[in-house]
Amino acid sequence: MNDKYLKLMVILSGQFLTIMDIFIINVSIPSIQRDLSASNGKMQLMIASYLIGFASFLITGGRLGDLYGRKKVFMTGLTFFILSSVACGISSGAALLVVSRFIQGISAAMMSPQVLSMIQILFAAHEERAKAMGWYGITIGLGTVLGQFLGGYFSSVTWMEESWRLIFLINIPIGLPALFFSKKILNESKVSAEKKRFDFFGVIILAAGLFCFTYSLTMSEHQGIQIKNIALTIISILLLIYFVKNQKIRVKRGKSYLMDFTLFSHKNFNVGILAVSFFFIMLDSYFYILSLFFQDGLQIGTMAAGEIIVFQGIGFILASVFSAKCILRYGKRFLMTGLVLIMTVLILQIILFDKETPFFVLCLLLFFHGLGVGSIIPSLANIALSGLPQTLAGNASGVYNTFQQAAAIVGIILVGSVFYYTLGVKPSPQNYHHAFSVALAVNMICLFVVLFSIAKIPEHTLPITKRKVFES
Repeated sequence: MNDKYLKLMVILSGQFLTIMDIFIINVSIPSIQRDLSASNGKMQLMIASYLIGFASFLITGGRLGDLYGRKKVFMTGLTFFILSSVACGISSGAALLVVSRFIQGISAAMMSPQVLSMIQILFAAHEERAKAMGWYGITIGLGTVLGQFLGGYFSSVTWMEESWRLIFLINIPIGLPALFFSKKILNESKVSAEKKRFDFFGVIILAAGLFCFTYSLTMSEHQGIQIKNIALTIISILLLIYFVKNQKIRVKRGKSYLMDFTLFSHKNFNVGILAVSFFFIMLDSYFYILSLFFQDGLQIGTMAAGEIIVFQGIGFILASVFSAKCILRYGKRFLMTGLVLIMTVLILQIILFDKETPFFVLCLLLFFHGLGVGSIIPSLANIALSGLPQTLAGNASGVYNTFQQAAAIVGIILVGSVFYYTLGVKPSPQNYHHAFSVALAVNMICLFVVLFSIAKIPEHTLPITKRKVFES
């Protein structure tokens, strides 16, 4: 195997763990709550703690990689991810599990920005990078599908008491080989001119702002809109405004900084951030609404709903496999076609989804939805990070991932609120279909924004390779 692609497989193993652990816990919630005698509030915190830690420290993780070495920070994040997974797996109480999941999220935030940064450095040529980003998309798809499958499988095994612990311990046989090969084959890279300079004050302000923001939004999903969540949102906005002003002053005075706002002087980065934000507002809210509609509206059982959604993951992975060649051949036209495919599927779901819809139609439409999503996600990061100097790679990756995670939470809250408002207090099956239709209409508006953004990017951002490359 090409040395570059061997390194790619190693760093993508960290990305796989990061994605898988977002989804693997969902199916196991009832058994965890029963075995640990946990209250609903502690379970809500346990679900939210990983995402809160992850979203709060992504920018910090990216900057640490820039200054102290991407390999070193990746390995440090992977080490603490393994240790916190062990802590989750042996937790004797809900409080310890909440703390361990939070540390897991922070560890993931150390790893994830390094993955995109190292891809940008390893694969400088557009053709190679497109293929690498295709593998990046496949990894996201595998992590999503296997996370949901393994969560259900491990929770249902009968040969072990409290078998839900396996959903955390499975990270050990994946993480340890990844750590070994990271040490052996990855090369170090960093911004040597700024060695050992780090803005710890900026970390405190940014992490506090992002923590308050993600905590308030995530808990609003579980608890509804409450005064404390509104107050935390206001505090987070004030902290983030102060952070922006503080960072601009530090850059102007030549002091160490956490975030370089020259990122936003690059048009492609701005377009990529806009596109990924609206795309993930659509995507995560779609899965949230779809699950509610399937189980409460169409009265589809949990296992059957999971089987249907797996077809979405299969479509996602399949599209990711072929997306690199299609991007090289058709450029941004391929992405725009993928967006049109998703919108078409959403319209068909509004028309066709009801209690009489055959099982194979549900699976088929989810499969085509996955094809559309898988054709888009790998290239969004490529658009945002194209043309950026290596000195901004980690910073840009952290900012990109932060916007992605924050948008996912915002989408669930906003589109979920639209769904519940339209649903009413005593919903009938017709009310569920109407609420589902309105929510998908909001999703389509988001997709139009993404379509407009991609249409605006210059052709050279995703240059088309000559047709003869594929015919030779």
